[in-house]
Amino acid sequence: MALELDLWWLLLFPAFFALGWLAARVDMRSVLKQAKEVPAGFFRGLDALVEEDSGAAVKALAEVARQQPAVQELPLTLGKLYRKRGENDRAIRLHQRMLESTDLPSEQRDAVRFELAQDFRKAGLVDRAEEILLKLLSGNMGRSARRQLLDIYQQDRDWEKAIATAKELRSDAHSYQHEVAQYHCELAQGELYKSNYPEARRHVTEALAANRKCVRASLILGDIEFAEGRLEEAIAAWQGIEKQNFEYLSMAAERLFDAYEKLGKPSEGIALLRGYQKTFPQLELTDLLYQKVATYEGEARALEAAREAVHARPSLNGVYRLIESQMDGLTPEGRADAEVIRTLVSKHAQRLTVHRCKCCNFRSRAFFWHCPACGEWESFTPNRSEIH
Repeated sequence: MALELDLWWLLLFPAFFALGWLAARVDMRSVLKQAKEVPAGFFRGLDALVEEDSGAAVKALAEVARQQPAVQELPLTLGKLYRKRGENDRAIRLHQRMLESTDLPSEQRDAVRFELAQDFRKAGLVDRAEEILLKLLSGNMGRSARRQLLDIYQQDRDWEKAIATAKELRSDAHSYQHEVAQYHCELAQGELYKSNYPEARRHVTEALAANRKCVRASLILGDIEFAEGRLEEAIAAWQGIEKQNFEYLSMAAERLFDAYEKLGKPSEGIALLRGYQKTFPQLELTDLLYQKVATYEGEARALEAAREAVHARPSLNGVYRLIESQMDGLTPEGRADAEVIRTLVSKHAQRLTVHRCKCCNFRSRAFFWHCPACGEWESFTPNRSEIH
């Protein structure tokens, strides 16, 4: 019996191998057949995309789209290429033709409408883009549509709508609390300009409720308190930035000194600035401290403060102040030489000293709460750095 079973196994093994070989041949033939059915223009377009030649890619894929009208994904890709190349009119016409087609499956219509909304937005027709996106909110493209709407509301500075949309976008992956706090700060700043202090205070409270570490909210709160004459409360609000993010103390420094000065306590203000500079040498305080010390304690003490700052954190602006503070003690010839050096240092400081976005490394001489390059909030370095 055992012998018969072994013989059967010996007969079955070749059959198994033959079936495996046959299956592999069938699969390979199927793959080769499918590959031959793909138009050559598709591969030319793919190769052009790899080579970053969008013009050749558009031409090749447009040819394939004409040959294969039943493939709906290809016109979508082609429309994106048109939009990327700035050919917004062609992208709009393409997507509109797709929507007019009776062959377009209903489940793909929202995807085409979403692309059309992006076409309109890129072409500057924001109202038409918003109109389409609002109609997509209840469908399968709802989340993507809300993200686009949030960008539009930020661009249009419609902060109330931005707040409402960000709250609808909240998820475990992204709470949008950071952004909501900034939108409330924008509203608070606007009300502060109009001297509407109660409404400005309300938005600051909302900002801190959304993000208790929002430095900008503390800066505005201090401004409100200062404007209403509550100087001690203003000082407390600005000093609270040390616990939120000490790097932004440089933006509150002059405000703090002005409050102490108004209280008749300039020496306490100078002492606070000196303390910040020693504790946080990376803060950009050299110019401010030099000016205030020179005014209240004399040039000699100001020179000492400038020297300490430059030794703790060498910078072009610090060197400029150091040269300036010692010019009076030089001979006429030495003063002329120092003036040349000071002018050269000043020019280089203006050219090389910039604020930088920590997310995308965008550089600017002006400070922004909202990076104009990547759109991130509160990502700019408050203290300028020198380009190397």
